[in-house]
Order: sequence, then C-alpha cells, then structure tokens
Amino acid sequence: MLRIMLLPFLALMACAGDQTISAFADPGASYRLIEINGAPFPATATISFPEKGTIRGRGPCNTYSAKQTAPYPWFEPGPIVATRMACADLAHETRFLATLASMSLAEISGDTLILRDDADAQMVFRAETHAGK
Repeated sequence: MLRIMLLPFLALMACAGDQTISAFADPGASYRLIEINGAPFPATATISFPEKGTIRGRGPCNTYSAKQTAPYPWFEPGPIVATRMACADLAHETRFLATLASMSLAEISGDTLILRDDADAQMVFRAETHAGK
C-alpha cells in the first residue's frame, strides 16, 4: 500500500525540474564570503550557482568549481576542482575550500546565503553582483 502511495509522489518529483540550490539562488549573483563560524573572513572568496547542479567561485588565490546534485536545502559539493596558483593568502584559501567541502545544508534568504555542517559550523555569504539587474 505504501509503495502505491509513493509512486505518484516520486513521479511528481522527477518532473519537478531543478531541485538543487541552483533553483533557489540568483543565477546572476556572486556570493562573497563574509564570515566562517562567526569570525570575519580576512580574504576574498566567492561562490555562485550559474546553472543547474553547478558551483563556481573564486578563492583567495584560485578559481574552483564543483557539482551539486543534492536537493535543496541539502548541500553536497562534489569534488572541488581548483586551479593551482600560489599567493600570500593560500592558508585562507585552504581553510575556505576545506570548510566549503564539509558543508551539508544551505539556506538562502534575500541576498544572504548560509551554509552549515552537521556540527553547526557555518559560512555566511552575501550577494555582491547581479547579472541583468
């Protein structure tokens, strides 16, 4: 009986389109990291969701990208691929990318994006640019 009740729900979910964070974030926005765990982030790092299932951004030294297929509000970045340039902020970049990889939940409210992990660590971002607005 339960299986019969779930079939229409599963069929509806399959037709619903993009359920990732990409469907909820402004595709033209670049979100700048403001803080990690309540402390201001001393370098520049960004994240964006330009298309379904795609994460792109810039750390303090390098650009990066990853896949994101978990349905919102879950956040599960696939392997993060980054360029390999060194700079004076490489330690901040290492922390940024490691923290980003550990995040598991997302919340978007207006121009603010908050990512959290299971231990309630968090990253707070603010939208800083909007394409086409």
